Amino acid sequence: MPATVWKGYLSFGLVSFPVRLYSAARPESIHFHMLHKKDGSRIKEVWYCVEEDKPVPRDEIVKGFETSKDQYIEVEEEELDAIAPPTATTMDIQQFVAADEVDPIYFESSYYVAPDEKVSKPYALFQTVLKETGRQAIAKVAMHRREHVVVIRPMEDGLVLHTMYFEDELHRANQQNGSGTKFTGKELELAKTLMEKLTAKFKPKEFEDQYRKNLEHLIDQKKHGKKVTAVAKPRKAPVVDLMEALKKSLASTSSAGGSAKKAAPKASRPARKAS
Repeated sequence: MPATVWKGYLSFGLVSFPVRLYSAARPESIHFHMLHKKDGSRIKEVWYCVEEDKPVPRDEIVKGFETSKDQYIEVEEEELDAIAPPTATTMDIQQFVAADEVDPIYFESSYYVAPDEKVSKPYALFQTVLKETGRQAIAKVAMHRREHVVVIRPMEDGLVLHTMYFEDELHRANQQNGSGTKFTGKELELAKTLMEKLTAKFKPKEFEDQYRKNLEHLIDQKKHGKKVTAVAKPRKAPVVDLMEALKKSLASTSSAGGSAKKAAPKASRPARKAS
């Protein structure tokens, strides 16, 4: 049984029904332990008191907010629970929007929304209404010590929820403007042709984390006392003649049958992930 991330009520007007949130995705990566280079032993994290110059056990640690230099206000877990907003237990629908209205740049994390009952007519009705109207629901929910604006959208057999960044969390100042540069009509047509040749139905299973596979291969080689094989990296140079680059791209795409898949280094056996 998957772990419940949040449980409470989804409120739709005067209709409320119990739901649970389950994590829909998480990054899969190779985790390394920190070792002492001298003897290869494991390095452990130690919480240390600067004032007393000694380690501190976890049960003696409390949260504190720095109000000024070296001045803190201690905050207890019970106090944090006491100020949790109503959205900590009830997810209220704020509005409905068109399916393509929310820019994906706002999306943060994804969760499956499951009915907290074996038979839930309100859940099924809500999902069907979203699907048939082409709408998505905007709501607010509090979890993980913060309140989130979320978008809920229908899937074929359920609902999925995406937490979203607030407007002031987007780093708009980091956006660089690359538009406005002039190009010829012929270059535009060639670029469109190249795009058409590379257009295909999105199949998530065809994509994989090559870096993780390379790491597994590296670990496997070192485990068996073999020399680590470096991965060849193509040399890229700035485009001098855009028209020529587009023509060569079209030619190579046509000869490759419209897809270019790189072969992954082959490991005799996937390395076991360190926890």
